[in-house]
Amino acid sequence: MDYILSNEILSTIFYSFYGMLLMYIGFKFFDLITPYDFVEEIKEKNPAIGAVIAGIFISVGIIIKAAII
Repeated sequence: MDYILSNEILSTIFYSFYGMLLMYIGFKFFDLITPYDFVEEIKEKNPAIGAVIAGIFISVGIIIKAAII
């Protein structure tokens, strides 16, 4: 039982980091293909870019969830 529990914990940790890595890659890819520099826009406190980035993270997260499950 302890082996199964530790295996589930390790797989949860692995998929968490894997998902965050893929979300970061998706964000950087989207930042590359759009004409705006998201980091500069966030520094200028543009709330519309914040909403766009939130949408990117939500959509990439849904795609990753569907791919893992």
